[in-house]
Amino acid sequence: MKRIFMGLLAVFSLLSIDAISQEPIKHKTINVSGVAEMEVVPDEIYVQVELREYDRKGGGKVDIEAIKNAFLKAASSIGLSESDISVQGYQGWDGNLWIYKKNKKRNPDLKASITYQVKLATTKKMDELVQKLDDEATQNFFISRVSHSKLQAFKRELKIQAVKAAKDKAIYLAEAINEKAGDAITINEPNEIGSYPPPVYANRMMKAEAVGQTAGDAAMNIDFKKIKLQFEVNATFALK
Repeated sequence: MKRIFMGLLAVFSLLSIDAISQEPIKHKTINVSGVAEMEVVPDEIYVQVELREYDRKGGGKVDIEAIKNAFLKAASSIGLSESDISVQGYQGWDGNLWIYKKNKKRNPDLKASITYQVKLATTKKMDELVQKLDDEATQNFFISRVSHSKLQAFKRELKIQAVKAAKDKAIYLAEAINEKAGDAITINEPNEIGSYPPPVYANRMMKAEAVGQTAGDAAMNIDFKKIKLQFEVNATFALK
């Protein structure tokens, strides 16, 4: 019996030693955050243009086909390609000319409309398009959103900068207590905390009138509010 007891005691002792050896070694650590931000001027400006049939003053109606052709010709004249223009929707005309003509017979006053989305690179190019639009046919013209062609590259670079900022912060904070920041233990993927402001734009002519200038004196280059990108990362480093 005594031998059995001693044997069990030895087994429990070995298990206890093994359990202690498997406990994770605790390190002194420092938890920090890093932030990186930048502002960029949009080079992708998306506008919605709604065009609708209208009656001529002298009589007769300008149909949607003529309006479409005139718009596409105007867009081409300022250097826009087919890839810059897409149809967002129809109203009163779904692209089927036969059905449209049939509906027109039932309702001669039916006025069809079409909405385009146009991608522009600058506000100057937008001004050029506005000058080319048919005032009678244009029912609505507004900026739906803005972006940048290198947005993903900017975001990647900011994530890298945020991690580096966290490392720098860990170094000088550790030095404040006579420690040194060592290897990274955990790094969370940076979170985007920046915001995309609504596009703010003022036509040069409108701005000139607001300050009492004539169109010929307007030399200001009014543009969109910049897109602000901001990323924050949380990281843990060992202290040594």
